[in-house]
Amino acid sequence: MAYIQKNNPFPVTSCGRRRSFMNNNVRRQVNSPGKDRTEESPFQKADPPRTIGKGKNFNKVSKNKSAEGGAAGGGMSARGVAAYKRNNPGSKLQTAVTEKNPSKKNAARRKSFCARSRSWKSERGLAARRRWRC
Repeated sequence: MAYIQKNNPFPVTSCGRRRSFMNNNVRRQVNSPGKDRTEESPFQKADPPRTIGKGKNFNKVSKNKSAEGGAAGGGMSARGVAAYKRNNPGSKLQTAVTEKNPSKKNAARRKSFCARSRSWKSERGLAARRRWRC
């Protein structure tokens, strides 16, 4: 015999699960949780990534396709990384490794990024790879 939980405020469904949106013993469709579940969501819609204007967090792609390092554009700006860290405490996000002779640790980060991003074919992805000097 299964354990029967007492004093749980949520009703049991036909499959034995408890659903928070089935209040007052009124059954609603399982696929439609209703307003009471979506209005008080603790998650807010994320800010869109911007390359221009107020709240610019990404570098514009350079017109010069032979530009390397910071001049190549693409990827997050230092200001964008700082804003992301403010909005996501505990984040370890870092900016791109753009120097020609990076330290051993940064060289390993660059090697890892270049391996991960090898298949990127969009203009923005290619610019990010040039920025990292891949």
